[in-house]
Amino acid sequence: KQWYQRRVRADPTELGEYRMRKRKCFEDNIRKNRSVMVNWIKYARWEEEQQEYQRSRSVYERALDVDHRCIPIWLKYTEMEMRHKQVNHSRNLWDRAVTLLPRVSQFWYKYTYMEEMLENVAGARQVFERWMEWEPEEQSWSSYINMELRYKELDRARAIYEKFVLVHPSVKNWTKFAKFEEKHGNVTGAREVYTRAVDFFGEEYMEEALFIGFARFEEVQKEYERARCIYKYALEKLTKEQCPELFKAYSMFEKKFGDRRGIEDVIINKRRFKYETEIKHNPLDYDAWFDLLRLLEADGSIEDVRDTYERAIANIPLVASKKGWRRYIYLWINYALFEELESEDVDKTREVYKACLDIIPHKKFTFGKIWLMYAQFEIRQKNLGHARKIMGTSIGKCPKPKLFKGYIDLELQMREFDRCRKIYEKFLEFDMSNCNTWIKFAELETILGDSDRARAIFNLAIQQPLLDMPEILWKAYIDFEIEEEEHERVRALYKALLNRTKHVKVWISYGNYEATIEETDRARDIFEEADRSLQQDAQKEERVLCLEAWREFEMKHGSATTQNSIAQKMPRRVKKRRKIDVEEGGEGGWEEYWDYIFPDTEANSSNLKLLQMAKMWKKQQEESSDEDEEGEEEEEEEKEEKEETEEKEETE
Repeated sequence: KQWYQRRVRADPTELGEYRMRKRKCFEDNIRKNRSVMVNWIKYARWEEEQQEYQRSRSVYERALDVDHRCIPIWLKYTEMEMRHKQVNHSRNLWDRAVTLLPRVSQFWYKYTYMEEMLENVAGARQVFERWMEWEPEEQSWSSYINMELRYKELDRARAIYEKFVLVHPSVKNWTKFAKFEEKHGNVTGAREVYTRAVDFFGEEYMEEALFIGFARFEEVQKEYERARCIYKYALEKLTKEQCPELFKAYSMFEKKFGDRRGIEDVIINKRRFKYETEIKHNPLDYDAWFDLLRLLEADGSIEDVRDTYERAIANIPLVASKKGWRRYIYLWINYALFEELESEDVDKTREVYKACLDIIPHKKFTFGKIWLMYAQFEIRQKNLGHARKIMGTSIGKCPKPKLFKGYIDLELQMREFDRCRKIYEKFLEFDMSNCNTWIKFAELETILGDSDRARAIFNLAIQQPLLDMPEILWKAYIDFEIEEEEHERVRALYKALLNRTKHVKVWISYGNYEATIEETDRARDIFEEADRSLQQDAQKEERVLCLEAWREFEMKHGSATTQNSIAQKMPRRVKKRRKIDVEEGGEGGWEEYWDYIFPDTEANSSNLKLLQMAKMWKKQQEESSDEDEEGEEEEEEEKEEKEETEEKEETE
């Protein structure tokens, strides 16, 4: 191709023909599709190569008539003029481009770059001013400022910054403006810029980045008090969600330049922010409320703590169960204790207790601790009548054992024993199966020295058809009579108890009691009776316990004869095997266990074994006779079958 071009250039006629063919080809391509700008660009570039600049301009102008919004056409056109040092043509083209397409930043950049390369700074500044009237993006303003800084025009750059922060009012741009002033040694100007930025954004549009930059600027200038005031002002005005990084910056600042108190304040603020965040995500997280309240009570104003308590108790549990309310009620308890002990506001404490009792659904469940604490608070205020009224309301509205016990303890402290009796009566009307209540009531009468009343209470208690722990009630009654040294009554109680139950511990206790009062014959008779009773009931292990207790008794109080007799009654301990019962009907295997063989039952057991063996032999004889009869029947059937087969063969 190069060889052909050199040859064509050597011959003008052939060159003309070549150019005509090429132009015809380009025109045909354009005619086919005028909107394809690549064809126009190739055509214009070819004319430029042929040094036909007027024709190239004509092609570009025709292309612009087709689509004046095509950016590559403008760029190629102006680059051609600039390559051939046609400055005025280039300037005119840039003027036309930025007039028609003022939002294309590339034209403005190229235009200003050309003017600056031509050292026409005033022209470049004029182009920038025209550009800035359209309020372009931030990078355009930065380019204008950088140009002025290249020529040391600080005042002009400052003026551009003044317009820039108003057109693009973001914290980042205000910070750039302040850093510009700081970089060029204008500390007062930088501080003024930061101050203007804080006023410009106000409290509604504050951002932590502005205050962090402002505080760090003051830190660099060694104005530590100013920096601390800025941090504190920002932490007060901004919400916790808006300033996570501000907390970190403030803590680092205090660690560098603060005292111990300042560092503690930062740590407290961090922890408070953490708890507030947890509460915001889950207002029913009472553990987070407790942590926050402990933090504020350690170092906070009374009003702030009270406001936090009010916010906490406003989050009522959604579930109507006592377990779900337990943590919530402790908020009320801590609130009441805070008002009484810290703020020393008696009226406010009383209001807290009343509000708590009003909010609890007493028909479903109640909290006895609240009632008791309220009554104790009124006693501390020397208002005994109100305290009694509170406790009476509690057992009338939602009776429970804890409230009765608390009311009784209250009256005992006041030495009001008649009132205690009445409360015990109400308590027993509420729950007559509670053995501890009967015992405590009788103990009260015993302390007051009224044994007849105590005995009557015990008699009434053991006659109840339903008791939760009758064994401790009988034991308390027996111990009471023992202390009163009423031996006949004790014996009557033991006999009455044995009529109800034949438990081995009752027999042993009865025998030991007779031994303690030196009634050895009675004790021995009781042990013998217990042994017979347990033998009849076939309770081997209980009988062994009884015999061991009897042996101990004989070792202490008996003679050699009685000791030998009891030794002969002691059983032998043998290991046996038994089949495991399985519910599903399968084979469960065998297990080993310990059994007791008593001397009085061993002889009877040998006779029983002989009878069992005789029965087994008889059963085996019957089974063998049945088998013989079945065998004879089978032989007769076989003979009959053979005879039938022989008859059939003969007939055939």
